[in-house]
Amino acid sequence: MGARFEEIDWRQTAKGAISLRRRRDPASGIEVYEVKLDDDFLMSSQFTAGEIALARLGLEPLPDTDLDVIVGGLGLGYTAHTVLEDSRVRSLTVVEALDEVIGWHQRHLVPLGANLTSDPRCRLLRADFFSLTADPHGFDPSIQGRRTHAIIVDIDHSPRHVLDPAHAPFYEPDGLRELTGRLHPGGVFALWSNDPPDEHFNAVLAQVFHESQARVVEFHSPLQERTVTNTVYVARTQPAQA
Repeated sequence: MGARFEEIDWRQTAKGAISLRRRRDPASGIEVYEVKLDDDFLMSSQFTAGEIALARLGLEPLPDTDLDVIVGGLGLGYTAHTVLEDSRVRSLTVVEALDEVIGWHQRHLVPLGANLTSDPRCRLLRADFFSLTADPHGFDPSIQGRRTHAIIVDIDHSPRHVLDPAHAPFYEPDGLRELTGRLHPGGVFALWSNDPPDEHFNAVLAQVFHESQARVVEFHSPLQERTVTNTVYVARTQPAQA
């Protein structure tokens, strides 16, 4: 890429103006992909440690093979790509609200687009994740029993800092109880957050799930020249009785 900065795509959506940008980092020389919604930075390919850790920590407690996984939020694809790197995964459904984001991957405008769209285990579903949690048909009718082994979510900035006020009820006990009905016994719910561990949300998880924890993920920020953190919440339903 010759230019220091390029706006690859810009679209007006029901959620605001979304743009995909590419720039060359002056220090490293690498190409950095960024997504903005209006004036809000949503994600960057320069900071993927949290998204990768989300997938790994979400799958870690599951001993089974032939796993069916749901990812809420496609973004630049790093969480979904990490899920597919796990050989136990049989199917992955990525639920994304914006056609434009799915289109970036289908048109190979983002680095991982070709990997995701060419993997036969991966399905990109244009839908509202939060609406599907309450849908009696589940996230993917092709999954036997309409229950899945892991639901991994990276949509909002945190349980308190949501992109849309309509998302807020999901992070309360009634919302998460609906989600548990989509999981197998011993199934995992994992959530990425840009904020430090939240005592209120930890209490909500403890109220709804059999076990839960907040894991802090540290990584170096070249922009700030310091170590920064994300939080990954991992919660598990009651395992089946032997």
